[in-house]
Amino acid sequence: MPPVAHRPADLKGQVFRGSDVVRRGLLTVHQLRSSAWARLHHDVYADARLERDHGLACRAVALRLPPGVPIAGPSAAFLHGVEHAAGFDDDVHVSAAYGSPLRSRRGLRVHTSLRQPSPALAGATRVSVAGASPSTDQVLPARPPELSAPARSAPALAAWETAAWLEPVRAVSIVDALLARGLTSRDGLADAAEQNIDRPGASRARWVFDLADPGARSPAESQLRVRLVLAGLPRPVARHPVRLPAGAVLHPDLAWPELRVAVEYDGHRHSDPDQPHRDRRRLDPLVGAGWLVLHVTSRRLRQDFPAVVQEVRAALLSRGWRP
Repeated sequence: MPPVAHRPADLKGQVFRGSDVVRRGLLTVHQLRSSAWARLHHDVYADARLERDHGLACRAVALRLPPGVPIAGPSAAFLHGVEHAAGFDDDVHVSAAYGSPLRSRRGLRVHTSLRQPSPALAGATRVSVAGASPSTDQVLPARPPELSAPARSAPALAAWETAAWLEPVRAVSIVDALLARGLTSRDGLADAAEQNIDRPGASRARWVFDLADPGARSPAESQLRVRLVLAGLPRPVARHPVRLPAGAVLHPDLAWPELRVAVEYDGHRHSDPDQPHRDRRRLDPLVGAGWLVLHVTSRRLRQDFPAVVQEVRAALLSRGWRP
C-alpha cells in the first residue's frame, strides 16, 4: 500500500534531513516516501509543493555544507534576486578555503582559494525572511516564510565570482542585472576587483566588469551586446539617450552614437503581439533623424547570429567605422 501523504506542521514549506526528522519522530521512513515530499539529494527532502528553482537547490545544498562555507557566484546572485542567474538543475556554487575537505559533486561546484575575501566583501550573513504560514494546497515559493536564507556572498563579491568562474556571455548578463537592480555599483565592482587581484580569474573578472552595462533590460540584450563585441565589433552603449530635433528623447537598446547606428532587440518580453510593431514605429523618428536602425529578433540571435554580425558590421562600415 502506498504511503499516505502526511505533512506535520513543523515541516510545511521546509527542506530537511530525512534522518533528522525520523529521529525526532516527525515522520517514519515509510512516510518519507509519500507524495508530500520530494527527495533532492541523499537524505535531503523538501515539501513537494515548493517551487523548483535555484533557491530550492541552494537550500538543499546548504543543509550539508560545513560552517563558514557560503553560497557564491551565480548562486549567490540568484539569492540576491537575479532570477536568470541559475536554474534548479544548475550546480550550486560555493566558496571554500584552500584545504577544505569539501569536494565538487553532482549539483555542487566547490571553488577554493588560498585567501578568503575581506569581511566587507564577503557579507555572508543569514537573513530572516518573514511571512505568513502557507496553506496546505498552494504552490509554495522556494524560500518559505519564517526561514533563514543560506549564507551567501555579498553582491559585489558574487559579481566577481560570477565573472571569474563563468563564460563571459552568461557572466556579463548576471553582472548587468546586479548593477541594474542597485545591488552593487561600479565602485563596488572596482573594490571587488582590487580585493581579489591575486586570485585565479582576476583578469577575466576585470574584463567582464569592463563589458558590464546596467542599461540592459534583459539577459538577451546583454548577450547580444557581448556577442557583438566578441565578434570583433566596437562596443555599443545600452539605452543611450538620443534627443531628436523635436525634443523627444529615445533610448534604443544598443547604439553607436558617434556613428548614428542603433540595434533594437525584438524579444519575447511583450505579451501583446502588436507591441513589436509599435516599438518599430516608435523608432521611426530616429530613422528620420539620420540614424540607421537594425532589428534583431530572438530567433535570429539564437539561429542566425553570423548574419546579424555581418549586417551590423556593414552598417557601421557604411557610417565610417574602420576596424
